[in-house]
Amino acid sequence: MAKIRNIFSSTSWILAIFQFLTLMVFESDAKVPAIIVFGDSTVDAGNNNQIPTIARSNFEPYGRDFTGGKPTGRFSNGRITTDFISEEFGLKPTIPAYLDPAYSISDFATGVTFASAGSGYDNATSDVLDVIALWKELEYYKEYQKKLKAYLGEQKANERISEALHMTSLGTNDFLENYYAFPRRSSSRYNIEQYQDFLVGIAKNFIGELYGLGARKISLGGLPPMGCLPLERTVNIFGRNDCVERYNVIAQQFNGKLEKLTVTLNKEHSGIRVVFSNPYDALMNIIKQPSSFGFDVASVACCATGMFEMGYACNRNDMYTCTDASKYVFWDSFHPSEKTSRIIAQASSI
Repeated sequence: MAKIRNIFSSTSWILAIFQFLTLMVFESDAKVPAIIVFGDSTVDAGNNNQIPTIARSNFEPYGRDFTGGKPTGRFSNGRITTDFISEEFGLKPTIPAYLDPAYSISDFATGVTFASAGSGYDNATSDVLDVIALWKELEYYKEYQKKLKAYLGEQKANERISEALHMTSLGTNDFLENYYAFPRRSSSRYNIEQYQDFLVGIAKNFIGELYGLGARKISLGGLPPMGCLPLERTVNIFGRNDCVERYNVIAQQFNGKLEKLTVTLNKEHSGIRVVFSNPYDALMNIIKQPSSFGFDVASVACCATGMFEMGYACNRNDMYTCTDASKYVFWDSFHPSEKTSRIIAQASSI
């Protein structure tokens, strides 16, 4: 159990839940010609399929409710939140992975994700599962811009970049997969508050890099109540399998620091609009009152026993996998079901 937990303690599962609402902060008639995504498995649409890592989901039962029952590399039974947000904007119904050879710059011109399951702000986090580090996602973005300029022309490409909504979903892996999974490595260098500040510094530099590359509309995603992920509840035996409160407290503390960061960034960079997107309260409401949203189960997930399975532990032949994922808040022990993602995206568009 401990080994599985260390390997799969993943991801800020819902990326900045209210990222659609951020446009209302920009301007009521905001034009969004493209959505550009950075992050972890909550927003990876298949980039990890193309690299040698065990952090994959390109096999059944993942994708069983996707068009054609096709596993794509999304950690879901179907589409993920960014797909629904794209659709709400009147763009395409799915955002493709940059490394997916099935797509080209004509597809990426209106939306692309550079995200990699298992990644985080900290380079050491991406090393755990040998996935794409945040700095490498940024390098792919630079490469993408060159292709976009060749495709649209430099002026139109620059306009596309400045008007696009740039979204991030990072952080949970840094705490659950790195800091707490390898305490001797991380805790010896930082206490928890220092580590939070270290990550916030990386986030600040990353947004600065995006700004330098022309991005002007940026949604900085916060952490969900990560102590309520099914795996964390499963291993909380002495807490009667309830949410792990200390992880939730850390998520709230970190979110507060990210929110303050957006104020600083908006003052430091002319013409930028950075908005903090906080998923914490919305997700907690769903988790604590699942029936109000049409769910039957929030404490365990649909896949297999629903207690600790993610990735390869989510087996298509497991007799315990649920038949109707729409009854579950979580698809696997870290990631929401397609229905949860749809509710979040649609609620955010009000």
